[in-house]
Amino acid sequence: MGAQNGSATNGSSTAVATAEREIGPTGRPLPDFPEPRPLATHGNARVISMCNQKGGVGKTTTTINLGASLAEYGRKVLLVDFDPQGSLSVGLGLNPHEMDLTVYNLLMERDISFEEVVVPSGVPGMDLLPSNIDLSAAEVQLVHEVAREQTLQRVLGPALEKYDVILIDCQPSLGLLTVNALTASDGVIVPLECEYFALRGVALLKTTIDKVQERLNPKLEIDGVLGTMFDGRTLHSREVMERLVHAWGDKVFHTVIRRTIKFSDSTVAGEPITTYASTSTGADAYRQLAKEVLARRLPSESSPPPLRSSADDLRRDPE
Repeated sequence: MGAQNGSATNGSSTAVATAEREIGPTGRPLPDFPEPRPLATHGNARVISMCNQKGGVGKTTTTINLGASLAEYGRKVLLVDFDPQGSLSVGLGLNPHEMDLTVYNLLMERDISFEEVVVPSGVPGMDLLPSNIDLSAAEVQLVHEVAREQTLQRVLGPALEKYDVILIDCQPSLGLLTVNALTASDGVIVPLECEYFALRGVALLKTTIDKVQERLNPKLEIDGVLGTMFDGRTLHSREVMERLVHAWGDKVFHTVIRRTIKFSDSTVAGEPITTYASTSTGADAYRQLAKEVLARRLPSESSPPPLRSSADDLRRDPE
């Protein structure tokens, strides 16, 4: 009888603990993500593409601010501006008309090295491969190249041993540049505006990712779907989030990026929100996302494991 009472007590305690967990904006209990461990070494980078063929969903904003947040946690980060519009470069304060060398030159000119093109981003621990309108010519020129889908993968080779994470900001299309980015990547993060029309194109994106995985890059996987521009005060945003979780399940990040004017202000200032408005809700959200991205690649462990390379931190599947 006493054992039964004890069992009942334990069961009720578990139920209370579950009930006390905060319900996040995705409608699921919000996990407590651990602080990322410091790294003893750097290198063997995990390459992640920010991909969605719809424009204006937060790809560039997420690339800049997730990268800056990962750098705050001691990761060496490389951002790759792979959009001819050059928004990532502009968002970090560069003038697209004053660039001597860009990722276009790295792709198309064999005598140009990675070290000649990479530039500091202004954020400690984070570098940038810049881009401008010249990159639009690459899509046409690459058509005639041998192994055209692997061109970006080839030129990023020297960077893999220098960085822990490489984030590629893709253009809003599913053309050859985007296929290059997916072929070079280990994972994909899909930023998705919490708006009905943004949901409609995700199936086409998933088809493209599946084809690249099947034909060009078997290791490619979807790391997560990120809800952006979320406004919990509106029924529409909440319904879109509910449908997103229903369709994608645990692939949807618990972290959600809410609308705030600070994102636009930080873009004008040419710096991440984590430095422009360090204590804002937007900065906190991207720090939370950085912890979640790292935690998704780690098993649950009761005691701190020995330090290992960042690639292990990011590549291992959760238990």
